[in-house]
Amino acid sequence: MAGHIQLLPALESGEETLIGGQAVMEGVMMRAPHSYCIAVRKPGGEVVTESKTLAKVSEKYPVFRYPILRGLGTLGQAMSLGFKSLQFSANVAIEAEQEAEAAKNPGQAAAPKKKEVFNNWVMGIQLAFSLLFFIGAYKLLPLWLTSKAAEAVPAVQGNIAFNLVDGVIRIAIFITFLWALSQWKDIRRTFEYHGGEHRVVFNYESGKPVTVPNAQSFVTFHPRCGTSFLITVMIISMLIYTIVPAPTFAAKFASRIVLLPLIAGLSYEAIRYAARKRGSLLAILTAPGLWLQRITTQQPSDSQTETAIIALNGAMELERQQGGHAVIA
Repeated sequence: MAGHIQLLPALESGEETLIGGQAVMEGVMMRAPHSYCIAVRKPGGEVVTESKTLAKVSEKYPVFRYPILRGLGTLGQAMSLGFKSLQFSANVAIEAEQEAEAAKNPGQAAAPKKKEVFNNWVMGIQLAFSLLFFIGAYKLLPLWLTSKAAEAVPAVQGNIAFNLVDGVIRIAIFITFLWALSQWKDIRRTFEYHGGEHRVVFNYESGKPVTVPNAQSFVTFHPRCGTSFLITVMIISMLIYTIVPAPTFAAKFASRIVLLPLIAGLSYEAIRYAARKRGSLLAILTAPGLWLQRITTQQPSDSQTETAIIALNGAMELERQQGGHAVIA
């Protein structure tokens, strides 16, 4: 479960005006501008769904309509929704295990079903652990290793060289972590659903009827993926840290925490622009994220892609009921 929470930013799409989604445990969450639907497939083949309305953050809080800030608002809402979606899928998985256990022992009295096994307290602890892991692995550890390298190699002491080495170490840790997680069977299944989610989004954006055969004809690499966002954050952070004066280790570490919202907002704008202008310079900047999706997306089965379509249809049906429609920017 902790591994899935660690992957939340890499698996979700944070653009509020576009159809997007996120892979969860044995399922997919699809989001339209004012609604979302989670579809989770049980071991027996049944698909459990949950659909709800969700106001755009820029409509609730106008301040998030402005550049940089709109990225923070949208990403914050996307993370919150991703957290809820993962919680829903985890509880469906636990319920399916309880049903399977009851089927194996039909003579025993049925145990009461446990609702919300992964409640807010449990998920909150997992989230706190993930946040500490993020700060330690991607902020503190690279900075400490680079500082040690600077002590041994004078050439690394310069501001540009220091932050370049720091950034390379951070990216290396990130890629290694993703690769290690991808070796787990459950995580690999999630990456397959991630590939199915991307294919269905591509299918929808193409204007073709959204069907399993049509969706399976598309690639699994999408420019608005959270994986692209995270690698863009790491590249832009190297540039920002270089121009920020921070002479001591403590100052460098503090700047990496304080500047994170600004870097996230800038990265969101870069991804947003690159998704619209595929041949631009910023599109080249985000290209490493597409390469990295060779780890975070895998080839989905027809049933996994079908699950993503069920989630999309659920979100779009609720969107139509509200009189809205998805916008392809």
